[in-house]
Amino acid sequence: MDMKKRIHLELRNRTPSDVKELVLDNCRSNEGKIEGLTDEFEELEFLSTINVGLTTVAHLPKLNKLKKLELSDNRISGGLEVLAEKCPNLTHLNLSGNKIKDLSTIEPLTRRSTMKMQHQETRRRRKERKMKRRTRKRKRTTSVERWDEKD
Repeated sequence: MDMKKRIHLELRNRTPSDVKELVLDNCRSNEGKIEGLTDEFEELEFLSTINVGLTTVAHLPKLNKLKKLELSDNRISGGLEVLAEKCPNLTHLNLSGNKIKDLSTIEPLTRRSTMKMQHQETRRRRKERKMKRRTRKRKRTTSVERWDEKD
């Protein structure tokens, strides 16, 4: 089922502004983009897009009240810096099972979000790893649960 159709079904005779939680897991996104989700979902606090084939979050609308975003098991490799602008109240982000290559793209989010990133295909030099560990220890407002890396 494609994402637009799934959103229509999940509305269940509600208006988008009435929806606080939206689960789109296992539907299909065309061209790896979020489709059918608009600014009208102004009350949305939880969005789950697990295993939908996303490659980008650039087409995510501005969701001011979104607190929890599940993006696991997609093919996202970067471009996550837009989440800081589009989801200013984001507190939980799950990126497990994606192909994040450059952790600097999530730096704006680490100051205010709890993140989960398991089984990432990140490639960083040893020096960068040490720097991240030191930075993580200093930032008590951030909780990164686990960094599994395949070099």
